[in-house]
Amino acid sequence: MRRIYLDYAATTPCLPEVVTAMLPYFSEHFGNASSLHAFGFQARKALEKSRATVACLLGCALDDVFFTSSGTESNNMALQGCLSTAAVRPAHMITTVMEHTSAYATCRYLENLGHELTVLSADSEGRIDPAGVEAAIRHNTVLISVQYVNNEIGTVQPIEAIAAVADSAGILLHTDAVQAVGKLPIDMRSQKIDMLSASGHKFYGPKGTGLLCLNRTAAAAKMHARKHLFNGDTLLQPLMHGGKQEAGLRPATENVAGIVGLAKALELAAADMAQESARLEALRDNAIDWLLQAIVGVRLNGPRIGRIANNINICIPGVNGYELMLLLDRYGIACSTGAACSTQSEKPSRVLTAIGLSPLEALESLRLTLGKYIVKDDIDYVIGKLVELISTLKQT
Repeated sequence: MRRIYLDYAATTPCLPEVVTAMLPYFSEHFGNASSLHAFGFQARKALEKSRATVACLLGCALDDVFFTSSGTESNNMALQGCLSTAAVRPAHMITTVMEHTSAYATCRYLENLGHELTVLSADSEGRIDPAGVEAAIRHNTVLISVQYVNNEIGTVQPIEAIAAVADSAGILLHTDAVQAVGKLPIDMRSQKIDMLSASGHKFYGPKGTGLLCLNRTAAAAKMHARKHLFNGDTLLQPLMHGGKQEAGLRPATENVAGIVGLAKALELAAADMAQESARLEALRDNAIDWLLQAIVGVRLNGPRIGRIANNINICIPGVNGYELMLLLDRYGIACSTGAACSTQSEKPSRVLTAIGLSPLEALESLRLTLGKYIVKDDIDYVIGKLVELISTLKQT
């Protein structure tokens, strides 16, 4: 049976070059990077080379790159770690209704601890208005956290404009860039981003790897200017305690093989970014046009312009998205109804209802996300099968 994977926003396969780069560090160069002998030095050298690659490609200092196990861990480290340094109680933070569960739930957790939280609404395409961010700032605001690219509908947020607001007010800015890194050019210094989260398996790297990148020089200037809100100049407190790995911010034996794979994947993504984005954008736009014409009543969730190149999310009135997804899977087509971290829930998507869909319409939605191994013939086949199956479902 033909198999077509259209769930690249959930995860991506490791590229062969990534696997090749990782293999020596499982059984040949297997040393602990903290060990003071040749095996350890060899592992440490690979670790620091990977750190340098990430720092160069994301525009931050070498010692501002911290390796984690996931985007979820990185988001928690940034949000909980930052609020832990606040001198004022309660501290105030600003986030949005569009956030990934790992950031949104963490903000709600911090609110339950007694901090103040403003959750900004989005427009009908999922965009956050920078003016709304500015209007939400209070005397005790210490942190703004906005997702760079939405994982469900692909909306690219105006991060530079939001960063300008944060910078002008002297407020720290964190962005969950899990769906942006490897797909969009990022330079933390020029974009005035203080903290950035990423996940290796979203850009053809290994699972179990993540990044938290900081801009501590810029952050320190903000904290000094508003020093009454912070306990000293430490940007983050660690979530875990133990050894001195990752400068003590993330104590645990480093996953050297995974880190090498992440850095290699990021390097490959950067080299191919412009060409691959243009290719995926052309496939996406052709698919959206065809879907809107071929299926009566179908609507695009999210924007046509300002959308990440590989994302398609549609609402199909009268068709349950979960049932359609299961039918497609029987024909070898893998897609989703929303975020992989939330699809086990029967509740309508928070993101889709936030942009104006009714709970029923949210449940009638389907997400197709394209990637490196998808070609036009795959799209043609999938749309043909979609038209056929939707017709069948509407008749039952």
